[in-house]
Amino acid sequence: MRISASFTVFDIGKFKEDLLLWAQQFEEVVWLDGNGHSNKYGSFDALLAVDALTTIKTDSYQAFEKLREFQGQAKDYIFGYFSYDLKNDVEQLTSKNHDGPNFAELFFFQPKKIIKITGNTVVFQYLMMVDDEIQPDFDLISNEGDLKEEKGTVTENIKIKLRIFKDEYFRQVRKMLSHIHRGDIYEANFCQEFYAEDTQINPFKTYQKLNKISEAPFASFLRVYDNYLLSASPERYLRKDGSKLISQPIKGTAKRASGVEEDEKLIAALKLDPKERAENIMIVDLVRNDLSKGALKGSVVVEELCEVYTFEQVHQMISTVVAHVPPNANPVDIIRQSFPMGSMTGAPKVSAMKIIEELEAFKRGLYSGAVGYFTPEGDFDFNVVIRSILYNATKKYVSYSVGSAITAKAIPEKEYEECLLKAKAMREVLEE
Repeated sequence: MRISASFTVFDIGKFKEDLLLWAQQFEEVVWLDGNGHSNKYGSFDALLAVDALTTIKTDSYQAFEKLREFQGQAKDYIFGYFSYDLKNDVEQLTSKNHDGPNFAELFFFQPKKIIKITGNTVVFQYLMMVDDEIQPDFDLISNEGDLKEEKGTVTENIKIKLRIFKDEYFRQVRKMLSHIHRGDIYEANFCQEFYAEDTQINPFKTYQKLNKISEAPFASFLRVYDNYLLSASPERYLRKDGSKLISQPIKGTAKRASGVEEDEKLIAALKLDPKERAENIMIVDLVRNDLSKGALKGSVVVEELCEVYTFEQVHQMISTVVAHVPPNANPVDIIRQSFPMGSMTGAPKVSAMKIIEELEAFKRGLYSGAVGYFTPEGDFDFNVVIRSILYNATKKYVSYSVGSAITAKAIPEKEYEECLLKAKAMREVLEE
């Protein structure tokens, strides 16, 4: 049972900053921020969940079945993440590559405190055991002078390393192209890791910097004990709203220009680029197939195809695929049927994931997984973990990864340039 109270806040930008700072006292935190992007499928501007009452943390073995049981028993909001390597629970696959960040493969928690921001209205939803804290917490968050940021050692002059160097990247992309030309796959997302060891960062400040220069529509800050995700994701993986499913895969990227006229030319070029459109359409077909596994017959529809959206760092080509599911469909089963997301795997999906595992030099872990929540009614919303920094405070290990879709027309040098473009924001905030 939850108790709710609402308040009006006039300086919502400052309140959001103070709210996330207030959240740093807790060991379980999920913060989701739409950054003011208008989205017809959005249901809030920002959402915070903190302080676990119950949790589930597991490796990939029977992970979805365990989560199904946990979600059914909680009958409440649960927040958390799916790592990419839950693919091993969905299919007969393995993950044997180097794992630097070392996150659990699945983690969800039932929060004692949830705070939702919509416009200038702030709604507090607290479990009854802590409902007497609503007003004191609101007063504390609203009083800047009472909020103290934790001071800790941070590493200066962070040295970013490459898990594979440029020549090795080219070799691996050429191997992937040989698989494509042989007909093993049509497309696969090939990724690489950048990392720093023996490095300490301030997760709160680093996220604030990343969010400020990116302002992504599916940004998130996640803390699970000593593991942190600082995400400027532009991509929604999957949302369930009643009987409706919404997936918005991204495939196709172009840089931004400083001048308006040049920027518009880049948008026009991206819209018409045959390679980028082919990548996007292949993934749309894959998403349609994934959603159809549990959808009502004939309900899968492409609402948007290859639309170009503009963000602070890049232009992105995005499609929107929707479907309807039966009223008795289990929400965890719906996720399982489409996981991992098509935009981060390839087509055919299982073959692509096998080749990805063979050619990539790192275990993806939470990167290209998903962060979000389930509601008590069985609805959910999850992003795609890209444009993100992973930090293991105990290991003092910082990581960010980027990738691109490899198709028959891919040119390794251009794919490498696209990776560097996507990595720019993360590198800037770490090396600043």
